[in-house]
Amino acid sequence: MSILLTVIVTFFAGMGAGLGTGFAGMSAAAVISPMLITFLGMDPYMAVGIALSSDVLASAVSAYTYGKNKNLDIKNGLIMMVTVLLFTIVGSYVSSLVPSTTMGNFSVFMTFLLGIKFILRPVMTTKEAMAQVSAKKRAIQSVICGVMIGFICGFIGAGGGMMMLLILTSVLGYELKTAVGTSVFIMTFTALTGAVSHFAIGGTPDWTVWILCVVFTFLWARIAAVFANKATPKTLNRATGVILVVLGVAVMAFSVLG
Repeated sequence: MSILLTVIVTFFAGMGAGLGTGFAGMSAAAVISPMLITFLGMDPYMAVGIALSSDVLASAVSAYTYGKNKNLDIKNGLIMMVTVLLFTIVGSYVSSLVPSTTMGNFSVFMTFLLGIKFILRPVMTTKEAMAQVSAKKRAIQSVICGVMIGFICGFIGAGGGMMMLLILTSVLGYELKTAVGTSVFIMTFTALTGAVSHFAIGGTPDWTVWILCVVFTFLWARIAAVFANKATPKTLNRATGVILVVLGVAVMAFSVLG
């Protein structure tokens, strides 16, 4: 494996993952894993571990940027995070009883469909409309949605970010920036949990690939999050939609190549 090929693959993997994370709270695993497996011939389990660990810093810097711009619901994010983590374990167990390839394909296809949705039917909810929902109702909704997201995320093994964005905007009625900010906040902790367990079970990663993926994903996530927080809702919906469609198509192409 030449170092030049490694740098090129990790750069584009990090760029796709970082843009997906910063704009849409998407899991880096959806982009990085298939690229490392397809172009660098990496073991799938290790590729997911590297992708999840790349997600930690990228999601953290995105959450910080959204939080600084007051586009983050920490209180309900924490409630949802606890239920997501618990039910990811339940979903993961159930998933061990089912063939895995179909599950991964569903996650990628969902990314593509969600992108189309943002382009054709943008989320135009305002913060004022969000504020009209009572704190108790929002907390109950967060628990129920956390159960759903966690189970599906554990069952599929990816797509947690996409599920979160879809449910936060469509079910909980979050404004898009707050939905992404809350999603990346939760993803920071879910990705950390996943990365630690992957490396604990699968051993240490290829450090060169790991460092490059973490750095490139972090940089692009920061750029995307800064742009997203300055953009108008209409522009952000369109940019998010385009990025999700492109990433969905690209990942589907990689899985065909693989």
